[in-house]
Amino acid sequence: MRNLIIFLRRYFNFFMFLLLEVICIVLVFRNNDFQKTAYLNSANNISARLYNRYNNVQYYFHLKATNDSLVNENARLHNMLRSSYDSVTLDNFVKEDTIRTYSTDTTRKVVGIELRRYLYHSAKVVNNTVNNPINYITIHRGSANGLKPNMGVIGPSGVVGIVRSVSENYAVVLSLLSKGRNFGFSARLSHSREMGTVRWYGGDAGYALMEDVPKSVRLVRGDTVVTSGYSALFPENIPIGYVESYSLPDKGSTAYSIRIKLATNFFNLQYVYVVDNMLKDEQKSLEDSTYRLIK
Repeated sequence: MRNLIIFLRRYFNFFMFLLLEVICIVLVFRNNDFQKTAYLNSANNISARLYNRYNNVQYYFHLKATNDSLVNENARLHNMLRSSYDSVTLDNFVKEDTIRTYSTDTTRKVVGIELRRYLYHSAKVVNNTVNNPINYITIHRGSANGLKPNMGVIGPSGVVGIVRSVSENYAVVLSLLSKGRNFGFSARLSHSREMGTVRWYGGDAGYALMEDVPKSVRLVRGDTVVTSGYSALFPENIPIGYVESYSLPDKGSTAYSIRIKLATNFFNLQYVYVVDNMLKDEQKSLEDSTYRLIK
């Protein structure tokens, strides 16, 4: 009993001391503007830091939604580019997905039509290989979203590959990183506008070769290699890579072998855009019928 009384007395003394200290601090801050300001500033700084950390945590958990929003916005902007349209001048021409040009006089007559040629679909990468002789990328978009085999695929930085097979909700893309003499991309040098073909022969996933460029062409290191527009898969001027070095394979060669650093980082590919050439079937049908007539 005596120990309990001693303990309660000490506890009461400690409580009274703490209470008096709090009262003194309150009186000092209430009657002294300097201490009050210092206290409020300190409290505001602590609160600001706590709010900042809270916002950083919230931002982290909302990154996926932010990325999805940015990808969709990029797809929308791609679809608005003038390079996604073909110019035609036809009277009484009415079609969806067109940009019309009107005369400047009072009649406001339609004098030009830009018909949509390319439509871009954003897609999330769910599987990707880079170390095989032939590499594939699986994306979370399929026939339900209008995807079909033989559509071009690009990333935020440049060319990625070609759609090979499609299910209702997924598609498998044959990556640019696929070794094969018969698999290549029609390309053009930005500086000289000379044509060639880009192929990957295995090895480093960051580099490929551009071939069939005549040795008479003046090459520039760092020049951008872009799509030529001759293929029905891609619009022109999509980056493929950048000239790093070049050489002639042997003394009798008439064409350079150009080593290019690829524009796309295949090790960190998260989103892509599938390119739907809406006039591809018409072009291919006409070309095939013409070839049959020649034969």
